[in-house]
Amino acid sequence: MFEFDLVAGPVVHEVLAGNRHAVLDLVRQTYLAHEAGESVNPDSYFLRFPEKPDARIIALPSFLGSDVQLAGIKWISSFPSNTERSIPRASALLILNDYETGYPIACLEAAQISAARTAASAAVAATALRPGGYRGTRVAVIGAGIIARNVCEYLKAAGCTPDVFLVHDLQAESGHALVGHLNDVLGENAEFTADLDTALAADTVVFTTTAATPYVHSPFKPGQLALNLSLRDLDPEVILAASNVFDDVEHCMKANTSPHLAEQATGGREFVTGTLAGVLNGEVPVPDGRPVVFSPFGLGILDLALGAYVHQQARAAGKALAVPDFFAETQRW
Repeated sequence: MFEFDLVAGPVVHEVLAGNRHAVLDLVRQTYLAHEAGESVNPDSYFLRFPEKPDARIIALPSFLGSDVQLAGIKWISSFPSNTERSIPRASALLILNDYETGYPIACLEAAQISAARTAASAAVAATALRPGGYRGTRVAVIGAGIIARNVCEYLKAAGCTPDVFLVHDLQAESGHALVGHLNDVLGENAEFTADLDTALAADTVVFTTTAATPYVHSPFKPGQLALNLSLRDLDPEVILAASNVFDDVEHCMKANTSPHLAEQATGGREFVTGTLAGVLNGEVPVPDGRPVVFSPFGLGILDLALGAYVHQQARAAGKALAVPDFFAETQRW
């Protein structure tokens, strides 16, 4: 009853990398469960530092009912200056709690879980919002870090493979590294472009940057799809000129995201088209005649769903590290 496991990063990586199609299905089903009211997903809590204004640590508590029946919290740091040390920007832990007793049952390395759920949500959206497929199109990836690499891997797993990937990053070395990964590991046709406008003209534009304020000021054209994963790249006018699909509308309208800035500029939410779950269940038609922007704030329930799956797979394979006697007292008297 009082078992507690640790699941280390290499095991998390092994489970996720070997089961991308299962991860895609989990993300899809979790969105639908959330839309059906089978989850509790409070606001994220941001710990910020006066002397490090670009850094933050975020707590994402959540509960997922359905067939998961777990609560938990992801504690994820984002320190952009880490890239100057050649270490990843983000690091994270995920705690899983038993719903019956509230006791923690596992702690998992979660930066990879976070990256996978972000990438899988982008791939699910890419599939749903461009139902005609990707043959004959170009996909541009703006920002070439770990999230970008994961997005490319999940786009391929979901069958969203264009004629060419364009990669743009302010650090050319990072951009060329992602191009190499696309070419040599994923077997895709990829090119680096130093010209932002060239990237922004692609049929599908994926934003995976650390931008704090908007720098894209010209609206997209009808038929273009923007996966607004980093949330703060687009000027409010770009949002207002598009059909806008969200993972959760309320969550996205805070923390000065591009949609939040659009809401502040207009005093309303008339620009909201609906949720991705609404598209998936057929209640929201795929918008036509305008560019489409998908803005996912990143729901903790996605981390919870993937964490539960990773924990289950790790235990089944004997690769979860059990911690005996983790709790000092297991009897009330």
